[in-house]
Amino acid sequence: MSDQSMICQSCGMPLKNAEHRGTEANGSASLEYCKFCYHEGKFLDEGISLKDKINKNIDIATKMGLSRAEATEMANSVIPGLKRWSGKG
Repeated sequence: MSDQSMICQSCGMPLKNAEHRGTEANGSASLEYCKFCYHEGKFLDEGISLKDKINKNIDIATKMGLSRAEATEMANSVIPGLKRWSGKG
């Protein structure tokens, strides 16, 4: 499995444990998205812009202990390259 397949393709959260995975419409575990982004086959933040998703992730990462500068660099380098955001610059 590639490193890219081990992270949520919406927010970049690691998906190493089954309990972190979202669910598809049929109830099965999503192979691409985390439970904070995706539930029952739908994005929980449907309609959010790439810019707003990046800002949301920066806020979450700073609450988890990263500096604002580190969180900003990480979000801006990871999120735009994920499947959900591909081509939505």
